[in-house]
Amino acid sequence: MKYFGTDGIRGVANAELTPDLAYRTGLAMATALLGNTEGRCKVFIGRDTRISGNMLECALAAGICAAGADVYFLGVLPTPAIAYLTVKHNAQAGVVISASHNPYEHNGIKIFGGNGFKLSDETENLIEELIDNPPANVKTGGDIGITTNFEHEGAEEYAQHILSSVKGEVKGIKAIIDCANGASSKTAQLIFGKLGVDCTLIHNTPDGVNINENCGSTHIDKLAVMVKEGGYDIGIAFDGDADRCLMVDENGNIIDGDIIMGTLAKYMKEQGVLKGGVVATVMSNLGLHVFLKENGIDILTTKVGDRYVLEEMIKKGYNIGGEQSGHMIVSDFATTGDGQLTAVKVLEMLSSMNAKPSAMTDSIQIYPQIMINVNVPNDIKKTVAQLPAVLEVAKEIEEVFQDKGRVLIRPSGTEAKVRVMVEGNDLEKVKMFAEKAAEAVRKSI
Repeated sequence: MKYFGTDGIRGVANAELTPDLAYRTGLAMATALLGNTEGRCKVFIGRDTRISGNMLECALAAGICAAGADVYFLGVLPTPAIAYLTVKHNAQAGVVISASHNPYEHNGIKIFGGNGFKLSDETENLIEELIDNPPANVKTGGDIGITTNFEHEGAEEYAQHILSSVKGEVKGIKAIIDCANGASSKTAQLIFGKLGVDCTLIHNTPDGVNINENCGSTHIDKLAVMVKEGGYDIGIAFDGDADRCLMVDENGNIIDGDIIMGTLAKYMKEQGVLKGGVVATVMSNLGLHVFLKENGIDILTTKVGDRYVLEEMIKKGYNIGGEQSGHMIVSDFATTGDGQLTAVKVLEMLSSMNAKPSAMTDSIQIYPQIMINVNVPNDIKKTVAQLPAVLEVAKEIEEVFQDKGRVLIRPSGTEAKVRVMVEGNDLEKVKMFAEKAAEAVRKSI
C-alpha cells in the first residue's frame, strides 16, 4: 500500500504526514465508510500527547466535516478508548492520531470501523484511492458536518469500562506506573486510583515533546531500577498511546508480552473462561510455546501486527492473543490491544492468587533472543530478506539451532527498518548469529 502500513498511516509530522494529507484522509475515510449511511453520521477522534496532534486533528476533522459527517473530539485518550467509545455510541468510525511508541516528531492516523475493529485491507485500498483522487462532491450548506467536544465524558466512560472488567477487589499491591508522558496520563489515575492499588504514577506530565522520551515501555530498564529501589511489588509501563503494556516484577525482572499472555491464559483456563487457546505472532518466544503446551493450551501464530492476531482470534473463537511487545487483546472486553486493561487483569490475577509478580517470570523459561534493527529504505525493505546473502545466513542459523532456535528477518511495518531476530538456547551463539545476519542485511542494501 502507498499510505497504510501495519498500523495506519505514519510519518514525520508536517513533513511526511502533512495537514493536507490528513485532510484528504479524513475526506476519503468519511466518503468510503459513510457513503451509504442514512442520516447524520458521526466519527470519534482521539489523539496522544504529541505536539502535532492538534494540528493533524483539526485537518482531519475538516476533511470529515467536508464529507458531511459530524466529529466528536475525545482529546487525549488511549487508542483502545477510541475503539470502545466508537462501538458504545454507535459511531460509524473512530480515528486515533498517534505514532504509538515512536519519537514525538512522528505521528500517525489509525482508523477503526463502527465495530471497533481496524479496517480491512480492501477498505484501506479504497481509502488510498480516494486520498489520491479526492471526491469532487464535498458537502455545502447545511450538509456540512459539525464538531462536538466529548473529552470529559469519553475519559470517564472508558475508565469505568476498564474497572468493570475486574471481579472482586484488588488488595495488597504496591505499584509504580509509567505513563510514558502519553495518553495514559489522562486515564491512569481514573483507573488505578479507584482500583484499590497503592499506586504511584510517573512520567504523567506530557508537554508535547517528551512522549516516550527515556520512559514508558520502550525504556523499561529504568523502571526496573525504580521498582527495586522503591520496594514496589510491580512496575507497569505503557507506550505513548497505551495500547501496549510491559511490566517489571519485584526483583526488577522484565515481564514481557509473552509472559503476560502465557500466565493470563493459564489463569483464564483455571477460571473456566479461556476460549480455545492463544493467538501470538511469529515474534513470540519459543518459551511461550513450551509453557502453553505443558499446560494443555493451544497456540496459533500469525504475522506481526495486532490486527492479524485479532483476525485469527475471531476466526477461531479464541479470547486472548497478543504480541511480545506488549500488545494484548482480551476480546471479552476489547476489540483491540489495551495496555491498561492488560494491567488491571494481571493485578486482578495476582490479587486473586495472592501471588508476587515473580511467580510470572519464574513460570516461563524465555529463550535468549536478540533483535537488531537495520536502517533500510522503505522502497526496498520488503525484499531484503529474500536476497541471496541474507538467505544464506538464515539457512546457516537454522541448521545450527535445529528445533532449539530460529531466525526471523522481516520489514518493519511502521519504520524504514528491517528487524533481524535470532533466538536460541545458547546466548553466545544467538549474539554472534544476530550480528552476522544484521551485517548480511547491511551489505545487501
